[in-house]
Amino acid sequence: MRLHLGSDHAGLELKTRLSEGLTAHGHDVVDHGPFVYDAVDDYPVFCLRAAKAVMADRAEGKEAFGIVIGGSGNGEQIAANKVTGIRAALVWSGETAILAREHNDANVIAVGGRMHPVEDLTRFVELFLSTPFTGDQRHVRRIGQIAAYEIEGVLPALPASVHRGPSGT
Repeated sequence: MRLHLGSDHAGLELKTRLSEGLTAHGHDVVDHGPFVYDAVDDYPVFCLRAAKAVMADRAEGKEAFGIVIGGSGNGEQIAANKVTGIRAALVWSGETAILAREHNDANVIAVGGRMHPVEDLTRFVELFLSTPFTGDQRHVRRIGQIAAYEIEGVLPALPASVHRGPSGT
């Protein structure tokens, strides 16, 4: 499986350690940087490239996922989600790693290098990579609504059970 990694200075050490461990477990790891510590680097430079590479590989039919790492993971997740087709989930526990795959069919995870010990973050990544998407119809429907909005910019219809305000929205 190909894994695309990107981070900022706060995630550099964790990214390096993850890359080594994932490579040792047989994964094809592509590191999109940074490669040296720079306290004022900009995470979008690296995280956008990692997310874009995930989509490029998937467009070619390759199994690919991304891992973006920062101090909290928040900005990195936001950046990755700007790439069309990416579903990046902020992961902070084993349960959120599993649910990101099972319910959201996430193809990128964001983790906070300053929030957890390296051992926990490694476990989150392992859980994410080993968990399949359930394919349940409700999850497929919800992902479809998000994807349609991303492409068309049209909000999904409100269900009939929702009381509509004066504007009808």
